Amino acid sequence: MKTYLDNNATTRMAPEVLDAMMPFFNDQYGNPSSFHTFGSALTEDIEIARQQVADLIGAFPSEIIFTSGGTESDNTALFYGIGADSGKPGLVTSVVEHPAVLETAGYLEQAGHPLGLVKVKSSGCVNMDSLEEQVTPNTGLVSIMKANNETGVIMPIREAAEIAHRAGALFHTDAVQAVGKIPVDVKVEGIDLLSLSAHKFHGPKGVGALYIRKGLKLNPFMHGGHQESGMRSGTYNIAGIVGLGKAAEMARYFIAEEALKTSYLLEKLESGILKECPGAVIVGASAERLPNTATVLFTGVESEAVLTLIDLSGICVSSGSACSTGSKDPSYVLTSMGISVTDANTAIRFSLSMYTSDQEIDYVLEVLPPIIEKLRKISPYTV
Repeated sequence: MKTYLDNNATTRMAPEVLDAMMPFFNDQYGNPSSFHTFGSALTEDIEIARQQVADLIGAFPSEIIFTSGGTESDNTALFYGIGADSGKPGLVTSVVEHPAVLETAGYLEQAGHPLGLVKVKSSGCVNMDSLEEQVTPNTGLVSIMKANNETGVIMPIREAAEIAHRAGALFHTDAVQAVGKIPVDVKVEGIDLLSLSAHKFHGPKGVGALYIRKGLKLNPFMHGGHQESGMRSGTYNIAGIVGLGKAAEMARYFIAEEALKTSYLLEKLESGILKECPGAVIVGASAERLPNTATVLFTGVESEAVLTLIDLSGICVSSGSACSTGSKDPSYVLTSMGISVTDANTAIRFSLSMYTSDQEIDYVLEVLPPIIEKLRKISPYTV
């Protein structure tokens, strides 16, 4: 029995999304940038998708630029957001950001942009006092994620944006893990730039979007054509864009329903683990979290051993971000919260979706406790 609980890495594509995309692999294969109507007629499909994405986050269609996904959107926001005001070269971000933000920030620091790193509380939430300290009159861009991909902790984005704006800085949020799971409104929350990715909410891989607030002038970040108002050149991924639009439309209508279902199943999973696996700890339990995400410390048991055995039972989970797979280092997100290296190496992340079933949760609660008990018996650590 395959039990997939790694939806923060990627989600199953909704059948409705695949159905919407299929015509553009077959009959409607034209290039939207062509002069002839066989291609140019597809521009309407792109604009429908742009409206669907805009509606999901409370934006205007003209503020949506299609990209290849979250990493491109994050890189673009940082590279060109920081250059919007040459007199304010400073960049501020948090220590728990996704590598697409942190590694880009490190590159920009080497290129001469002062970098401020904001600490987090033991709950995993951004420390607002630390943010106030890091943002200075020299700061041109602040980037704080909407929700953490490992812990699911939701950040106080509106307050963070207000701090950035008081200093005359732009505000970007990596909302890749939040969009489609919880309501996001760029106008209400004061967001200037926002990154999202289709495959995190039942859309296709390889397509995403960058929201750029109306009136904000950024330099083009891909050259060679006129697409996306000259901001992002290249032949349109028409099937992917249509898939993103359909996924956004579905998320908009079903976000409350999915949140209710996943939060119920997550509570069932967490309570079952705490009952059946003594010594287990839910990371960020005191913070507001995504309704689908739980990272659990199985103290005394290395996560690599748990992942190996649980995978043999057909259960798909992770020990952190998919982008960090293969790293021997403990999660920097967890150690930034004050969790010891030893305990950080016992972390398992469970992330659910609208396709997760009661039966899958029951199966995990049947298979997991004996594995933890077995490993603890041979572990050199005590609980």
